[in-house]
Amino acid sequence: MEFEVLTTKRLFLKKLTPEVFTYLFENCSEAEIKSQLGLTSDAEFIKEKMKHQGGYVTYDRTILSFLLVLKENNETIGRCGYHNLYSDHAKAELGYALTKEENKGKGYMSEAVSKILEYGFTNMGLNRIEAGVGPSNKASLNIIRKFGFTQEGYLRQHFVRDGEIQDTLLFSLLEEEYKKK
Repeated sequence: MEFEVLTTKRLFLKKLTPEVFTYLFENCSEAEIKSQLGLTSDAEFIKEKMKHQGGYVTYDRTILSFLLVLKENNETIGRCGYHNLYSDHAKAELGYALTKEENKGKGYMSEAVSKILEYGFTNMGLNRIEAGVGPSNKASLNIIRKFGFTQEGYLRQHFVRDGEIQDTLLFSLLEEEYKKK
């Protein structure tokens, strides 16, 4: 299967659609899927398989994600893309994660987010990109602010991480704001 690939200075961004996930889970071994998706444990594989089995698409929304692959060694180091993509409303929620601590703080995610924002506004016709960030996630807050997102809200006790109920800061970036930069 061929991936659509975006490029940055140090990264290949391999496009993952629901169709790509279906192809992988129907045609590849567990080891191949782990390698392709950059999954580092059996638990991550099981979680991804359960998401696939549950479905990535509903009647009014879908996902679009990109694998972050280092050009220098072809290692998958994370993901960046859109979940809760509502094409009818020209909006999506940005999400991203790096899989290993040693890749954090090197600017990889800023590099990827820049390209993913461009892709969203230019290729996908988005008008609004949202991001939800935990108040204590300083690295993510720095990325969101770097790209000019505006804080719109504070959602109290919004999600659970590691058994702890946490809040979310809600941000957005509009196409007209993005074009001004």
